[in-house]
Amino acid sequence: MKYGDKLKKMDRARIWQEYCGFLELSISDYMYIQNHLMWEQLQLWSKSGLGKSILKGETPETVEEFRRAAPLTTYYDYADILLSKNADMLPGEPVIWIQTTWEGGIRPIKVAPYTKGMLEVYKHNTVAVVMLASSNGDGDFNVTKKERVLYGGAPLPYATGLLPSLLDEDVSFEWLPDNNSGSELSFSERIKKGFDMAKKGGIDFFFAIGSVANYITESFGSNSGKKGGVRISPSIALRYVRAKYICKRDNRKLMPGDIFRIKGFVSTGNDAGCYRERLKNAWGVTPIEIAAGTESTCIATETWEHDGMVFFPDACFYEFIPEAEMKRNIENPEYQPRTCLMDEVSGGETYELVISVFKGGAFMRYRIGDVYRCISAGKDGSLPKFTYLDRIPSIIDIAGFTRISEASIEEVMTLSGLSVGAWTAKKEFDENNNPHLHIYTEISSGSAETSALSQKVLEEHMSVYFKYFDSDYSDLKKLLGIDPLKITILKYGVISAYQKKTGCVLPRINPDLMDITELLKFQNEYNMIYIEEGA
Repeated sequence: MKYGDKLKKMDRARIWQEYCGFLELSISDYMYIQNHLMWEQLQLWSKSGLGKSILKGETPETVEEFRRAAPLTTYYDYADILLSKNADMLPGEPVIWIQTTWEGGIRPIKVAPYTKGMLEVYKHNTVAVVMLASSNGDGDFNVTKKERVLYGGAPLPYATGLLPSLLDEDVSFEWLPDNNSGSELSFSERIKKGFDMAKKGGIDFFFAIGSVANYITESFGSNSGKKGGVRISPSIALRYVRAKYICKRDNRKLMPGDIFRIKGFVSTGNDAGCYRERLKNAWGVTPIEIAAGTESTCIATETWEHDGMVFFPDACFYEFIPEAEMKRNIENPEYQPRTCLMDEVSGGETYELVISVFKGGAFMRYRIGDVYRCISAGKDGSLPKFTYLDRIPSIIDIAGFTRISEASIEEVMTLSGLSVGAWTAKKEFDENNNPHLHIYTEISSGSAETSALSQKVLEEHMSVYFKYFDSDYSDLKKLLGIDPLKITILKYGVISAYQKKTGCVLPRINPDLMDITELLKFQNEYNMIYIEEGA
């Protein structure tokens, strides 16, 4: 039965229980669902060509045996089969293939197959997300059969492009400016059209990647006063006139919340948390954060309490690599880190997520590359809650649009043609909490003008890694509100000298902030040594 029909035939308590009842599960009931669905998935996956290729002759009969026998996997373990879209090797028949960035420049894309069962779970959980976004308490929701949604998601073949078509099967949402299928509008054109449509009839929900939501919000002031032949509804026009007066009186900017009264706000993507407070202030509604991905579908959501995400029990089987185990594995790739399950996590601890996708999914014991902190372990019988931190330390992701690794930066350094020495790169945040990539690199000795030229060349080469969402790099700069790339030129040889003095090895990707601070301090000392020795 479709959601719209349920509104007519079922009481609201039953609808809430169907979609959001998982929030009331005890941890033992939650784990029963996890283990049962995992056992069903194991029967499909272990018999498939893909499963046999990874298990290498092992035949686990139980979930426990599977965890002991099967290795932790990465996309490399699936690439040959999935990139060729060899459906005969899969545990379930793909209905659609979803795409995302793998590792820019080196391996541009990765694809993931979605079965009918996966899509049904995805749809069900997305409806739950919309209900929770409109909720002010347990059992309370405000989602009708028809809603107007300002939409800031990437189109198909990206995972967010599935949402309009999935939800349209159950509810008749109007997507502003459209459902992203076959749209030839540029990103900036879509934003303008979406606002024009909002002026005609208002907005009920706002769904967007966090950085895109911030861009849309920042663009509001420049779009709100332009008529351009757009017919504005009387109610919106009245709010606009009143808001302009209040803003002028209070000497402040016009905000979207002054004009639109939205029921719910859903934000996703890497760095979504960076924008939460400014979006809340602009719209008058706190965004609920969700966790979703190409390989995983929609796996977790916040509630009206905004105190951490709860993982859906029916999307994936979840394992967690403790932070110490993750770091040990980074230092020694041959080391196999141990994992714990949802009923074994500890509050305050940080974990790398490992997923096994249910309903005929391809990925099993898959290291998705995301890191979470458990903020409450649910020892009182409630479910654990998590907050998303970032990608794993060996990957730099800026606002959900990049997958930058040591190998991809090394390639850029080579392509630059510059005499580059040692380097390190770190994801950092400016004073406004905007993320950016900061590369600290040595350039062979030369004048200040040469260093400035080297910096410019490197920045031009690196800009290619910020073009996957939109071909226009300038749009991405606007999206983040900053230039997403910073280069600091170091004296040639300083990193080696620093490591020799301190006895530490500076990681190429995401070193500790303290190490960066000490390195920059050491460079001043190193410059004096360099001059005195006549090097």
